Amino acid sequence: MKVRLAYRESDHVLNLAYNVACRGTRLEDIERLRYDTAYLNALGADLIPDPTTAGDFCRRFDVADVVTLMGAINSVRAKLWAGRGRDLLGPVAYLDVDGTIGLTIGSRKEGMDISSKGIWGYHPLLSSLANTREVLSVVNRPGNVPSHAGAAEWIDAAIDLVTPHTPRVCLRGDTDFCLTAHFDDWAERADFVVGMDNSTPLRARADALDEAAWQRLHRPAPYTNATGQVRARREDVKAAIVTERAYLNLALDYEDVAEFTYTPGKCSRP
Repeated sequence: MKVRLAYRESDHVLNLAYNVACRGTRLEDIERLRYDTAYLNALGADLIPDPTTAGDFCRRFDVADVVTLMGAINSVRAKLWAGRGRDLLGPVAYLDVDGTIGLTIGSRKEGMDISSKGIWGYHPLLSSLANTREVLSVVNRPGNVPSHAGAAEWIDAAIDLVTPHTPRVCLRGDTDFCLTAHFDDWAERADFVVGMDNSTPLRARADALDEAAWQRLHRPAPYTNATGQVRARREDVKAAIVTERAYLNLALDYEDVAEFTYTPGKCSRP
């Protein structure tokens, strides 16, 4: 206590990040790293914040600070894409957006709630750059919040971030991100591929298509064998159990695709 050894904000952020990178799942796991000589030598550190100090920092680190941190990281990415990493994005930058369930085993976690799957925890919104697998933003939300809640703001931010560094941007998302009120704006700045729910109007349009409009969908193989030899496969245990217990087994025979123009109610263009 005679010498003040204050940690910087960057020390705290890196301490938390390295804990996750070393497979830590809670703040208490930092205690193990504090006494790992090899770990400290790898960081070039004599001391790292203990779990109590890290927890105190987390409580002081509010939503505005998280947004500021993400903005700082993304500003560095932009410099990389404009310099040595200009080839990382390629001719098309693919932006993926999705929600994920974050389980928590605590009962005193602020902001947590129960999800539609009955899991207590959080429902973070993630936007990522598929080309480089970089996460551009993470927005924490209670577990009962739908995937699309507040997504448009972060989708717009991701498009603005990568647009200056690639000739084309393509946004991808599932049916939760079929935010038709934003389609007109997105179409001006990017391409987008999102799912749409099997609603009655769309199903009626599909059923009314001529049979000749449909084409068989051929999906490419997940990988190619470099040697050309097919390795013997083990018995399908799952299929054997399904057969033995006479379960109903639904198998995909084929897929057909067709296309038609459609103007959603909140859009001014098809």
